[in-house]
Amino acid sequence: MAWVSAVAAVMAFTYSFIGLGLGIATTIENGRIMGSITGVTTSNIADKMWLVFQALGDIAYSYPYSIVFLEIQDTLKSSPPENQSMKKASMIAIFITTFFYLCCGCFGYAAFGDSTPGNLLTRFGFYEPFWLVDIANVCIIVHLVGGYQIFSQPLYTTADRWKSRKFPNNGLVKNFYIVKLPFLPKIHINLFRFCFRTIFVVSTTGLAILFPYSKFLEF
Repeated sequence: MAWVSAVAAVMAFTYSFIGLGLGIATTIENGRIMGSITGVTTSNIADKMWLVFQALGDIAYSYPYSIVFLEIQDTLKSSPPENQSMKKASMIAIFITTFFYLCCGCFGYAAFGDSTPGNLLTRFGFYEPFWLVDIANVCIIVHLVGGYQIFSQPLYTTADRWKSRKFPNNGLVKNFYIVKLPFLPKIHINLFRFCFRTIFVVSTTGLAILFPYSKFLEF
């Protein structure tokens, strides 16, 4: 998972810098700040409060690393103590993440005002440079693929442990096979892991496609 995490992190920094840079460039091109200090214009206070609570929910949802916090801590060496290393890493991660969220959010609102979309890059899809926006979207896809694997590890581990306890002598569970592909190092494959994880990814992807997410947001 080390190289997957590294690639996902690079992709996150790449599309964050692109979004931030485009937001700043659009604000400068407009010659003024499109948003206002009071936020989105609404007909009444209740609508504005609803949007504020939606924003707070989005912010809270943007820090999901706590799901794999202990999994990451288990991979650290004992000197210095794991909890101290994790505390320092967590503080740095929160600082960097918050910095990019605030910058992208503020400059996105400054660039587009009340018409700012939930995904800042979708607003730039109608402007040049198209190739830079395409690169950012590709980075998002790669980042999500890597993040999906990282955040699924606790579930995969639970399934592996449960199956090993229930069927300790089953070859499907305990045997590993070496697969050699051209131009790639040897891969150790366990049939149960391969089948379970493939079915899990396919099923969750299918449900995500079927779920009417965009219609829900419009409602």
